[in-house]
Amino acid sequence: MTGANGTGKSSLIRILAGLLRPFAGNVMRTGSLALMDDHRALDDHLPLGQALGFWQRLDGCITPDAAMSALQLQDLMDVPVRFLSTGQRKRAALACLLNGGSQIWLLDEPINGLDAQASKTLEALLAHHCDGGGIALVASHQPIALSDQKNLHLPDFAI
Repeated sequence: MTGANGTGKSSLIRILAGLLRPFAGNVMRTGSLALMDDHRALDDHLPLGQALGFWQRLDGCITPDAAMSALQLQDLMDVPVRFLSTGQRKRAALACLLNGGSQIWLLDEPINGLDAQASKTLEALLAHHCDGGGIALVASHQPIALSDQKNLHLPDFAI
């Protein structure tokens, strides 16, 4: 999903996630849903391993090591979240997304703060998720290379 700042990309994602109410109509969905946006879901005071562990237990994740390895977070498990860079925090948020096991992913500007390698990893994770039958709605100003993707330019749907 693309569009200039202020066209409603983030608002639409928050409506779909159930965090905002739509002005009109309603949202109906089936399946589990996961949201990744810029709002911090990890406790700044905990080491990353403990902060991720909270979400892993909540989501019932039984194989967290695969996400940690894919996102190169293993060496950061003892570092307090508040000391992580923007890119490291973003990768940790992606680990939460992977570990959640949700069918539907809502991602708001997921590439912001990621270096080139982490961006490629994100693209690979998105492709794997969608190839496995999952759905990903991504709001981004930066291109994401995926086969079979549909680009929704949000202003084209404005009333």
